[in-house]
Amino acid sequence: MIAWKFAILVSCAVLVVVSPLRAQDALVDRRIDSLLHMMKLEEKCGQLNQIPASWSPERKSHLTDEDAALVRKGLVGSLLNASGSSSVREIQRIAVEESRLHIPLIIGVDIIHGYRTIFPVPLAEASSWDPALVEQSARVAAIEASSAGIHWTFAPMVDIARDPRWGRIVEGSGEDPYLGSLMAAARVRGFQGKRLSDSSSILACAKHFAAYGGAEAGRDYNTVDVSERTMREVYLRPFAAAVEAGAGSLMSSFNEISGIPSSASRWLMTDVLRKEWGFKGFVVSDWTAIEELIRHGVAADRGEAGKLAIDAGVDLDMVSRIYMKELPELVRSGKVKEEVVDESVRRVLRMKFKLGLFDDPYRGINEEREKRSILAEDHLRKALISARKSIVLLKNDKNLLPLSKKIKTVALIGPLADDAEDMLGGWHASGKAENVVTILQGIKNALPSSAKILYTHGCGIEDSVGNFSDALDKVRQAEVAIVALGENERMSGEAASRATCDLPGVQSELLQKIVATGVPTVLILTNGRPLTITWPAAHVPAILETWFLGVQAGSAIADVLFGDENPSGKLPVTFPRSVGQIPLYYNNKNTGRPYAEKDHYTSKYLDMPNTPLFPFGYGLSYTSFAYSDLKVSSPTISSKDSLKVTVRVANTGSRKGEEVVQLYLRDDVASVTRPVKELKRFARITLEPGASQSVSFVLYPDDLSMYNLELKKVIEPGTFTVFVGTNSEDVMETKFEVK
Repeated sequence: MIAWKFAILVSCAVLVVVSPLRAQDALVDRRIDSLLHMMKLEEKCGQLNQIPASWSPERKSHLTDEDAALVRKGLVGSLLNASGSSSVREIQRIAVEESRLHIPLIIGVDIIHGYRTIFPVPLAEASSWDPALVEQSARVAAIEASSAGIHWTFAPMVDIARDPRWGRIVEGSGEDPYLGSLMAAARVRGFQGKRLSDSSSILACAKHFAAYGGAEAGRDYNTVDVSERTMREVYLRPFAAAVEAGAGSLMSSFNEISGIPSSASRWLMTDVLRKEWGFKGFVVSDWTAIEELIRHGVAADRGEAGKLAIDAGVDLDMVSRIYMKELPELVRSGKVKEEVVDESVRRVLRMKFKLGLFDDPYRGINEEREKRSILAEDHLRKALISARKSIVLLKNDKNLLPLSKKIKTVALIGPLADDAEDMLGGWHASGKAENVVTILQGIKNALPSSAKILYTHGCGIEDSVGNFSDALDKVRQAEVAIVALGENERMSGEAASRATCDLPGVQSELLQKIVATGVPTVLILTNGRPLTITWPAAHVPAILETWFLGVQAGSAIADVLFGDENPSGKLPVTFPRSVGQIPLYYNNKNTGRPYAEKDHYTSKYLDMPNTPLFPFGYGLSYTSFAYSDLKVSSPTISSKDSLKVTVRVANTGSRKGEEVVQLYLRDDVASVTRPVKELKRFARITLEPGASQSVSFVLYPDDLSMYNLELKKVIEPGTFTVFVGTNSEDVMETKFEVK
């Protein structure tokens, strides 16, 4: 047996009267206590220090000589941005064979929507309204990432985002806390699998804790100022769902919340997360977020920043190296209690044990397994299914779509029509453009060889001047124009906020000139946020929102264009008419003067309707659905009763199709103001032409609850309105009363 295993053995036996699981936990705790007893203060602080890997010209991760020396001294507990089975094996070897206590490193990487098989970006996958599909894609990501030596992903990003200017809206599930909570839990389950110790599982990290999506003006890293009520009702809910699903780690956010930076908030990290929710994992800061407490103005120097963070409950310092350099002296001087450091070390070590790193620090990684896992046929198949389900049909006048495969001439125009790199979207880990099916390639594969595809880019994504003559010439020769426009992958994600949400550059001008030719036009949007596409929505016959769909983008888009797939995606976020409406979200609250068309003195704009361009939950199909017979099981219930809601949905069109049936609820009168409606349930159903189905939902007491004046969760008596329909606006309604 090698030396690092001996370092953690404990002689005392576990009592046999406890359950096997509790006995295992007790044994781990004893091993951690034994290890802590042997650790020097600097080694303890080292376990709380995370540093980035370096990269060679051959794109292989490694440690610099200086950082390797830190690992040998036990001053590094975690590494980020290292990958590749052979590289990680060598890095881990230094830790477990050359350091004094032989403690393995935990390796973390941003695996947001796939490792090498890149799936649709999270905002796109949220458009599927299919948590099982999302869990499946996270499972594939975990299998591939773990084969490359990765133990931990900085995902899922579960921030609720109501401002599309914020670039990181692309990484989450949109504006709704219920939908966001289901997606958060699904990703945690997918990443972590049935057991964390399995070699194909990776540790999930719910981020960014908390309210990062509420940044003022949609500007990344900016201030957030929200009430505790809004925190609990909106921003904290997906984090609570992630914790309940078993997430082993959380990441603190860059922003302040009502004057307190997240990484210094004991209320968040200790009172809510650990005391209220019972979280047992560890918290890692975002990149240099602890050091940034100085620039926030709550710490005068690095030492003060470290004290604030460790006392708040931030266990792991990403990149700042404050815990390695300043924390030991803070302990020796009495400014930080060593017991506080010990508890953070316990949390980190406990996750290393749960991951099985003490039993096998290499977790079975080898180059053969890595080659076998990467881009496996089954993974590509699942990526295609996910991409298909993530597409939202926004408009389809006169049933222009689906196009016939008998078409003879197609004009394919646009800067994104044959773009591979941008199809991957931001944060695409080890994804490579060479593995992407572009839109052009997808259409070529879908059509017979006799079909003529006239392709030109027309303009660049950010061009300020356009020369469209070639594009217009090709359009005039075609039976239909397919125009692929949008953003590049760098225009969304971290530090990628936009003051406008229009199509960049001269793309709108190109589109207008194409439509003016009179040739039927299909617009394919590739983007990481809702866009203000008021003119296209009014003038382009057919519009597909495809987001960034990953390696199978072109195949999925072609499948929808030519009818092999009937689109069923629904928007997880509202599309505004103008940035002047932002923030715009469906679950808003009424004012004392809600909008009334004939009353001037109500809440409205002089120059634009209040309503969105496309509402939350919106998405068309190649068939049509009709709703009828909305009923509740009882007109009156007690606060302890459940309620059954049923509705009949019929496919009234000529094609088989999937529909996402959505249920919303409103508490009509309460002690505090309530949203006009809140999503509470949804169901995805499949119907043949002419078929109908009764769809049932059950509402439980917690679904009727709210935070009262004292911020206690209660169910207040009174009437509730139930809404059921195809999106947040097109609904039927009925009422019931809680006595």
